[in-house]
Amino acid sequence: MLIVAAANPVWIGPAVYNPIAGRNILLAVDISGSMKEKDMYLNNHPATRLAVVKKAASYFIKNRKQDRLGLILFGSKAYLRTPLTFDRTTVLTMLNNATVGLAGQKTAIGDAIGLSIKTLIKYPQKSRVLILLTDGTSNSGALSPMLAAKLARTEGIKIYTIGLGANKMPVQTPFGTRYINPSHSLDIKTLQQIAKTTDGQFFRAQNLNSLNKIYKAIDALEPSESKSQSFRPEQPLYQWPLTTALLLSLIFSLGFISLKPSQKFSTKKINNKEGEQC
Repeated sequence: MLIVAAANPVWIGPAVYNPIAGRNILLAVDISGSMKEKDMYLNNHPATRLAVVKKAASYFIKNRKQDRLGLILFGSKAYLRTPLTFDRTTVLTMLNNATVGLAGQKTAIGDAIGLSIKTLIKYPQKSRVLILLTDGTSNSGALSPMLAAKLARTEGIKIYTIGLGANKMPVQTPFGTRYINPSHSLDIKTLQQIAKTTDGQFFRAQNLNSLNKIYKAIDALEPSESKSQSFRPEQPLYQWPLTTALLLSLIFSLGFISLKPSQKFSTKKINNKEGEQC
């Protein structure tokens, strides 16, 4: 058993495959007050813009198996909700748990890009991608959107911008139904310039179907790598023969002691013919 333990036996488990990241993708999602506008539909029922974003983004997140994904939520301020990770389930959970107004009522697009730069700069330059989704105009934050875009270009970060919101929405008035443009505050020009500056693309999403198509288009523009690395986990087993050897040694030692004959000594006097005493 000691010889077996000294041989250091191990149990080799089945191969485990880990993806090698082809892209490091951040999703920056606007959760300002205007994202509660119900100008879109889910299952033929009016839904908030944020609810539609959550529904559409799930497809994109679930299918980026070979890439690191991260989540930034922004309103008046920008917050890194999920660092870049292969754990797509956590990213999707954090997005689904987001609520309108959690980061403030205004929109800090520049700060969201700035935080993205700070997060992505740690990773290889050719793999840095930001998908920024908003429904408004930048009216908060310390960094202007265009300055942030120029900094992103310097760091090799490609930005895809998505302008969200329907072009018209029915509203009931005392004079009957009339249609308004709920996306009148969407700054399309700035979003286009941000995308152009960083060699990305601008997309316009007016409903769930168009948003789904946008995510599929981005998925095609930024294909995921198929490379992966594998390893086989090893579990040491030397402790079992070593323990067995110790137990056997203990058993043999106790058995030897119990089998050893006892010695008894006496001082009996025996007389012989010569009177000698033994």
